[in-house]
Amino acid sequence: MATLGGRVSLGVALRADASAVLGAGHLVRCLSLAAALREQGADAWLVCARGDGTAAHLLRDAASTVRWIDDPDDPQHDARLTAAALADRRIDWIVVDHYRLDAVWHDAIRQATGARLLAIDDLADRPLAADALLDANRDALARATYAPWLRREPRWLLGPRFAMLGPAYRAVRRCDPGEGAARSIGVFTGGTDPGGASARVLDACRREAGFEGPIEVATTRANPRLDALRAACREADATLTVDAPDLAAFFARHDLQVGAGGGAAWERCRVGAPSIALVLADNQRPVIDLLGRSGAVLAARLEEVQDTGQSTGQNTGQNTVHDTELPPLATALRALLDAPEARRALAERAVALVDGRGAQRVAASLMRDALTLRPAGPEDAMKLLGWRNHAAVRAVSGDPAPIAAEDHLRWFARVLADPARRLWVGRLGALDVGSIRFDRLDTGRAEVSLYLDPELLGLGLGERLLAAGEAAAADAFGAPLESVARVLPGNDASLRLFGRAGYRGEPDRLARRIDGVRTTSIGIRP
Repeated sequence: MATLGGRVSLGVALRADASAVLGAGHLVRCLSLAAALREQGADAWLVCARGDGTAAHLLRDAASTVRWIDDPDDPQHDARLTAAALADRRIDWIVVDHYRLDAVWHDAIRQATGARLLAIDDLADRPLAADALLDANRDALARATYAPWLRREPRWLLGPRFAMLGPAYRAVRRCDPGEGAARSIGVFTGGTDPGGASARVLDACRREAGFEGPIEVATTRANPRLDALRAACREADATLTVDAPDLAAFFARHDLQVGAGGGAAWERCRVGAPSIALVLADNQRPVIDLLGRSGAVLAARLEEVQDTGQSTGQNTGQNTVHDTELPPLATALRALLDAPEARRALAERAVALVDGRGAQRVAASLMRDALTLRPAGPEDAMKLLGWRNHAAVRAVSGDPAPIAAEDHLRWFARVLADPARRLWVGRLGALDVGSIRFDRLDTGRAEVSLYLDPELLGLGLGERLLAAGEAAAADAFGAPLESVARVLPGNDASLRLFGRAGYRGEPDRLARRIDGVRTTSIGIRP
């Protein structure tokens, strides 16, 4: 489907819910993914059950792209309702972020729509039959954890590089942890404040840890205990912020943050906010474990918080979440309030984990078959220089030294002016993802060179960029055309790329015949 010019649109539906019991995290990260999908040219639709009204509140600014369904009785019923809600749309991918929906739902919705399926999960506790599996809270070792539950081998999207944050987190103001004692504390335990955790955190800060400085608590109108939290903030002389339009600014303006281990944990990492992370539900354990092992947060326990039932989608109202290996919150507070070096160390490790482009990567993995090309222009010069000078690209280039801007600009102008050379930029919608160049050697032969945005490696974009470039080169120079590639020793990723595309020979001269638009398989799994 990779083409030169035009727009290739894919339809993507995202199935997620939110409620006082489930929390808001599933829907919030799907909103982030939907924004990235639209940036890359997709028609993205959210499918949500009406529930208790929490989802409607969170989606009040996205109403035109939501398909509402009645509350389903079981996964089969859910699949029928979802398929009916999407019946008037072409759907290529369905993203499901829901603990109640398993392989039964996956198979039913795939049969009803013909779409491929991405499952977002972090529990590994039920059968899954997805074409792709995303778990930002676990690293590559998660494959073994999921193995007993898989009904088919998925495309894997694992680890913090796939943490899906909103567009506001791509460029953010970093937190300044301060040089002395912490001046203020921020508290955010999730949009629905599970178990009334915010009030307990306030109590730990004031009464148990003895902190006397400013405290700001953030929450939303979806919090079923909002009135009680208002009263607790008045009693503790704390500021309450409801429905903040920009939590990134909230995370950046305090020397210390206390919050749950949900999606906001990644947002705090991106801002570089020194954080104490609390386990408020079982599904938060993997992310807190990963961040704790990385030294990016100080994990603590908030005792006797009611289990929100997020691991099953049901509130038992009986269990409490404990982890006796973690220090109590008050102990963690005392360890960081007067320790600027410890806070700064947490911030530096946190910000190194998350770059804010996770949603773009997930979207690009889904959208990669819609890659198109456009001719490069003078306005692309500095973007391509940034990609070329990235350490990952320099390491596999003929000359690993950084290229000076003046030299690059002169070379770039020569390339654009030379009729024997063609330079294109690969893109997904409005997102530029890489470049490919063909230099005509003589009649019937051209040498290919390509590289991707280094932050978008490992998503299958290279194969699509090469296929689109070959078709464009055959059109520009005439077919048949022998495409020649030269790969440095040790660049195994490029060798695999060209090998899958049918190039044969030695690394210093790989070649394949291009007869026009490629019609045969190049070994890419859908």
